[in-house]
Amino acid sequence: MTDVLLTVGTRKGLFIGRRRGGAWEFGAPHFNAQAIYSIAIDTRGPVPRLLVGGDSAHWGPSVFHSDDLGATWVEPQQPAVKFPSSTGASLERVWQLHPAGAEAPDVVYAGTEPAALFRSEDRGESFELVRPLWEHPTRSKWVPGGGGEGLHTILTDPRDARDVTVAVSTAGVFRTKDGGASWAPSNKGVSAVFLPDPNPEFGQCVHKVARDAVDPDRLYLQNHWGVFRSDDSGDSWTDIGEGLPSDFGFAAAAHPHRARTAYIFPINADADRVPAEHRCRVFRTSDAGSSWEPLSAGLPEETHYGTVLRDALCTDDADPAGIYFGNRNGEVYASSDDGDSWEQLASHLPDVLCVRAAAIGG
Repeated sequence: MTDVLLTVGTRKGLFIGRRRGGAWEFGAPHFNAQAIYSIAIDTRGPVPRLLVGGDSAHWGPSVFHSDDLGATWVEPQQPAVKFPSSTGASLERVWQLHPAGAEAPDVVYAGTEPAALFRSEDRGESFELVRPLWEHPTRSKWVPGGGGEGLHTILTDPRDARDVTVAVSTAGVFRTKDGGASWAPSNKGVSAVFLPDPNPEFGQCVHKVARDAVDPDRLYLQNHWGVFRSDDSGDSWTDIGEGLPSDFGFAAAAHPHRARTAYIFPINADADRVPAEHRCRVFRTSDAGSSWEPLSAGLPEETHYGTVLRDALCTDDADPAGIYFGNRNGEVYASSDDGDSWEQLASHLPDVLCVRAAAIGG
């Protein structure tokens, strides 16, 4: 089997697992007592670089990096992500770390709370605020979601590194085609059931967006009520929630190789944030949302209450693909066969906030 690195960010530290052959091993936690809200595994360089957005209750948020798979870590002497004093804002946390495409090998993006996008040109050691999004004319009307006003999703188009899509809770999806110089809302068809006008230009509470592995114009979106698909890079969206036990949830991930294939973890409701029907199941579509199938072989069969957060479901880039998720019960599950069967890798961890995985060399 392919060697895989699995990183698990929790409320109290980072756990790193390795699969060599068929066996998984986890080491002691890193960043003890820090909440790990974001992780990236950047495999574009000669060695993988791990990037972690940590949040110390005493020292505040910071971005760390490791070039030896977590054996040692570097924290820049100056804060990697910092709001310019002219903004009057201060960093609450780093919600997302995203390496850009192969055409921009040193570029890494960071999404933050308050909702902003930062760009690095040195593989995540220092970042600058992307001001055109920060100064967008709609910003004064953005409001925090239940978890804060966070920019939690960043997607770069593999065909053009200047084409970037982001999602903000609660402002919706925004897209730039010119490297961040200008931004436009991309929410047509995405509902906002909690607003007087349920179809606004912006203001949707988008929870996660994922891009199809084969068709870069196809996106999958998990909303605060509603699962949607776009076939035109976000210019318009179609509801694909029919067939799910609930269309509320946080997480969404696309298969790393297979077209029209994506995964979500349905939650009962915004006022009842537990697995849909109290059952631990990942749902997969293999036809771009025309139908959904529950995946539960090897998962707990009894009544279950483990909620999966927006960045706690991911895939690796192995073939067949590994699918992973962690929950607020502190459990981590993995599939090595595209989601057809599962095994439990860890239990009794702190709240799982995010997971990231990648196939790596021995």
